[in-house]
Amino acid sequence: MVEVLALIPARGGSKSIPRKNIRPLADHPLIAYSIAAALQSRLVTRTLVSTDDEEIASISRSYGAETPFLRPAEFAQDATTDFPVFTHALDWLAEHEHYHPQIVVQLRPTSPIRPPTMVDDAIQLLLDHPEADSVRGVVPSGQNPYKMWRISPDGCMSPLLTVEGLPEPYNSPRQALPSTYWQTGHIDAIRVATIQQKHSLSGEIILPLLIDPRYTIDIDTLRDLERAADLAHSGLPAVHPTSHSPLPTLRSPRPLPSHPRLVVFDFDGVMTDDHVWVDQDGRELVMASRSDGMGIGLLKEAGIEALILSKEPNPVVAARARKLKIPVLQGVDDKASILQQTLSDKNLSPDQVIYVGNDINDLPCFPLVACAVAPADAHPAVLAQADLVLSKNGGQGAVRELCERLLSSR
Repeated sequence: MVEVLALIPARGGSKSIPRKNIRPLADHPLIAYSIAAALQSRLVTRTLVSTDDEEIASISRSYGAETPFLRPAEFAQDATTDFPVFTHALDWLAEHEHYHPQIVVQLRPTSPIRPPTMVDDAIQLLLDHPEADSVRGVVPSGQNPYKMWRISPDGCMSPLLTVEGLPEPYNSPRQALPSTYWQTGHIDAIRVATIQQKHSLSGEIILPLLIDPRYTIDIDTLRDLERAADLAHSGLPAVHPTSHSPLPTLRSPRPLPSHPRLVVFDFDGVMTDDHVWVDQDGRELVMASRSDGMGIGLLKEAGIEALILSKEPNPVVAARARKLKIPVLQGVDDKASILQQTLSDKNLSPDQVIYVGNDINDLPCFPLVACAVAPADAHPAVLAQADLVLSKNGGQGAVRELCERLLSSR
């Protein structure tokens, strides 16, 4: 019998949707759909989740997957590619269990709605073609790349692709152009020899598994999650979890208030990049973004107050607040109590207030306001509990990004 390992990568630090891999989708956590696709396959012999997060591991086990290890943090970063995740898993299994599969199947949680026979179809296609290195799921591309362009530094355009014998493919009817395909995240079936000997997750000979485009979904935003839920309830034949394990207790992200009156900012890691320069006399310098200052100015012009609430007692905090012409409360150890007192003093209701923080001492403030916001590089625990995670890092435009979002919605 051919040993086929289904490997489901699921790190805990998703920023686009915090705790994305265990978000509820049609009565089950997102990752449960990929686990079900593996467990309901007749050719997969083992199902494993590679995660750095114990909560994800626990939920995965409750749905029938194995989690024999927690993935090291070095293989669970934002920029980590799939290859080291797979080599780590294969090396760990070989070293600790003497387990050596011949085929490994990648099932990404972010493409959860799969045709019932997809997994077996991909594995069988690889088994039937011993010359192939891998099989990858694809759908017809929604946009034809032969009608796409590059723009050079001088401002002129050139076609992205050319077609032999067709001088201007971008002016040709679609029917005259070669068919193109888009790789989905539904499935990759890979020979382990390709990974270990060719140091690749695809190799040179890649066979396509054509997927009905109705199943196409790649969850990166909350809107994508809503579309996936619509697909799950649409009656489209698909693999669904059969376990009745309880969902993780997750609240839905709260939206930005429509009429905010106050935005409370932490300082270090929000208005700065969380680094500090110290000279020989102990004086500290920090880096801040001028664009953030412009954003706060525009916010005040729109009638929205700003306040800095900081644990840091250093004069640099007060100096920056003076420059921005906003009040500051610093040297604060119990931020939650001070925040509650501030709201009371200003006669503000929580649904009029936004809090922006980046570290664990900000977490007690999150439930006290209408919406909790975090920069992209905030502490993982903050990212998990924030209602909105910005695309910019602290001190590098995160504050301006939030200000522009608030102003554009008014």
